[in-house]
Amino acid sequence: MPEMQPSRPEVRVSIHPFSWWRAFLALPNAHPVKTLGVALLVALVSSLAVCYTAVALKPLTDANRLKERAASLMTLVETLGVGVPKPRLITLADGQYADRDPGTRAPLGAERDIARIGEREDVATVYELYEEGALTLVILPVRGTGYQSTLKGYLALKGDFNTIAALTFYAQDETPGIGTRILEDAWTSLWPGKRIVDTDGVVRLEVVKGRGEGVFEVDGISGATRTTGGVTRLVRFWFGPDGYGPYIHRLKRERAS
Repeated sequence: MPEMQPSRPEVRVSIHPFSWWRAFLALPNAHPVKTLGVALLVALVSSLAVCYTAVALKPLTDANRLKERAASLMTLVETLGVGVPKPRLITLADGQYADRDPGTRAPLGAERDIARIGEREDVATVYELYEEGALTLVILPVRGTGYQSTLKGYLALKGDFNTIAALTFYAQDETPGIGTRILEDAWTSLWPGKRIVDTDGVVRLEVVKGRGEGVFEVDGISGATRTTGGVTRLVRFWFGPDGYGPYIHRLKRERAS
């Protein structure tokens, strides 16, 4: 008789798509694999929920930001008691008016990025107010990094294009009760009448520690040195050659001619 081969135990391989899940659930709750797996699943679900919420709410968030900007601009106009300014597109590189905004941006090197904004739009929107054919007020959007957030606001200049008419911020996330004092009327009311550049065309305006003296200094805020330092930097950037400097120079030339 031929030699009989010993029988082998039958191996059953489950092809059910959720067999691994059943095996996972069957593990004791204290099993390290189950503990780690549950933690990973919770993290995955949470991250997906956050991503979905951010994407779904982005249009609403953008719309709210536009409303905040518009409301801040209108409040500034009402405070000044002037008419409705006209929005104009300008090319920042040469200060000339532009027909359209291509939506392009230019990166800024560290030596040029005084305001610490990383990049700057090529075309910006400014607001001009005319009275009897003469340009009497310009309102300029400004932004820059403060202590722990990006400060965004508007700075209005009188018809000499050097004297400040008003300053307001509509977006910031600075330290409550300290850096947020840049929003208070007691501080923003110090800005009207201050000047940006001296007779040599050098941007001199600065928020100083303690009490400011003269037309180029604004009182500092106790405990908010980094926030107010950010305000100084954003002013110096936006009125320099990479900001509204070319535009302001053009307006001054046209007024003098």
